[in-house]
Amino acid sequence: MRPSRQRRLALLLAAVLVPVATLLVGPVTTASAATMFSDDFADGDTAGWSKSGGTWGVVTDGSPAVRQSNVGSENARLFTGSTGWTDYLVQARVKPLSLGPGGQVGLLARAAGATRYYRLALLPGNQVQLQAVNGGAVTVLAGISHPVATGTWHTLAVEVTGGTVRGRVDGVFVGEVTSSLIGAGRIGLQTAYSSASFDDVLVRNADIPPTTPPVHTDTPSPSVTPPATTSPVTPPATTPPLTPPPTVPPPGTVVLVVATDGDDANPGTLARPLRTIQRAHDLAEPGTTIAVRGGTYAPTSTIKILKDGTPDHPITLMNHQGEKVVIDGENMPYTPGAVGSSIPRADRGVLHVEADWWRFVGLEIVHGPYGIFGVDTNYGRYERLVTRDNYESGLHLQGASSGNRIINLDSYGNRDPRKNGESADGLAIKEGSGLDNRVSGARLWRNSDDGFDAWLFQSPILIEDSVAYDNGYNYWNLPGYAGDGNGFKHGGGNDPRPAVDHVTRNSMAWGNSAGGFIDNGNPGTLLFDRNTAWRNGRAGFDVSRSTSQLHRNLAVGNTPDVSPGSSTGADNSWNLGGDWPLASTDPATITGPRAADGSIPTSTFLRPADAADVGARL
Repeated sequence: MRPSRQRRLALLLAAVLVPVATLLVGPVTTASAATMFSDDFADGDTAGWSKSGGTWGVVTDGSPAVRQSNVGSENARLFTGSTGWTDYLVQARVKPLSLGPGGQVGLLARAAGATRYYRLALLPGNQVQLQAVNGGAVTVLAGISHPVATGTWHTLAVEVTGGTVRGRVDGVFVGEVTSSLIGAGRIGLQTAYSSASFDDVLVRNADIPPTTPPVHTDTPSPSVTPPATTSPVTPPATTPPLTPPPTVPPPGTVVLVVATDGDDANPGTLARPLRTIQRAHDLAEPGTTIAVRGGTYAPTSTIKILKDGTPDHPITLMNHQGEKVVIDGENMPYTPGAVGSSIPRADRGVLHVEADWWRFVGLEIVHGPYGIFGVDTNYGRYERLVTRDNYESGLHLQGASSGNRIINLDSYGNRDPRKNGESADGLAIKEGSGLDNRVSGARLWRNSDDGFDAWLFQSPILIEDSVAYDNGYNYWNLPGYAGDGNGFKHGGGNDPRPAVDHVTRNSMAWGNSAGGFIDNGNPGTLLFDRNTAWRNGRAGFDVSRSTSQLHRNLAVGNTPDVSPGSSTGADNSWNLGGDWPLASTDPATITGPRAADGSIPTSTFLRPADAADVGARL
């Protein structure tokens, strides 16, 4: 289902053009993190990779993936990239199929030779280690206990920047160490006495300027003076345009077409479309694509998504050929519910999802009793959606829910009159558990409660490349207003509150009525890496009740900038001291139309004016 990436071109540019540019004009400083290489093996081969040991080939494992199948191989490796690569992040999905005694399955960074590299390894006995390998010597740099299951996909990530090496598994921080063993090298995939599949390999540059921190003066900067009042940052007056996503189903896919002038007695072809999405769901089988023609659909009851797809054949609900599709729930029950009332679970959501292996793409969902409500739902992909002006949270997942991907979501204007604004978030993953849920590229604003909320969700969630702003203000004149107004709320619950190690990186929170990034009483070891908090009504980073780790974060103009408690970290703006002038305080680019690939557009908004390696890069 994933589009094939331009991996050969990316590798060629990284390996050839960068050295040429360096030769001509000296070292190049990139303005933002960029993709250096990617491969999802959708083209069916391993061109551009070099093999050392083992039996490697592209197979279908839910989607095309490369597999090492020789369980007796002592050291099977697959390398790609340039030996000149220095500072970068490499990540991949990894599925161990067997883990023999003394075996391992790993992701390699800075491979300076066949036996010299940094390795993040999955080991028998639910162990994950960050290692330095130099010939026959293996040094364990860091390690944690973490569920390592054969037949299950895990996400591994290694970041190498200067003399610092960091590792994460499934969004959980493995460790950060200083090592001068290897300064540059390729990436690699590896097994030892094991078999595994690998997919979605991605390398991004780390956007690292010179390692010497710039000197910050004590002169106040007019660009970071806190506002005189707690009035919100004004959001865009209209919906940021939704860039149409790719909408061509894979060859051989069964397509059911829905149109406003259709008829549910029709077969669902383009010439004779169905009328309702619910009827299309009822007819769908694994592998079906439901293509919805442009227009506004106004169902009078919740659309129930109850039928499972499969790993090889998910079910897709998407807009047809980039047409604008609005699903309006205003005529459903509980829009809004009475003050103090509850909504029966089955009636929550314009789309109510209790199924696995679904993909939702390019839809705008409005005025519902929740926009999308998912419970006990796994391996869903929520791509380029708009969930706005609903009478509860825009997108809400709970219960036993694992492996979900929320990609490039815009969720705003959601409020809940029945609870006086206390419950409606832009995005909520809460009151449940499940591994490997990830959020990337989300924009969450002007919601009555919080931008993002992980209340009582008891498994780690990864949030990256996202923004939350202008949440927690009473734009709707709700009586007894009780909205919290945090940008990113990381758990919490009734005492004893669960300890959950959520990870948030490269994200921004600004202009929220309360905190920017808060632990909300979660006593776990959360990781905050390279985020920015600006002009929030309360603390930029409130981690006072956790043992969080904070690295390279920027906080400016908050009240206060940080409430650290027992949390620790380094290279944050408050550790480095001084004042922090900003390159831009104009959010127009980031809050405007999305880029052609659906991502948040790049700008200098809230970057340090002196290019210090602190804060988010969007």
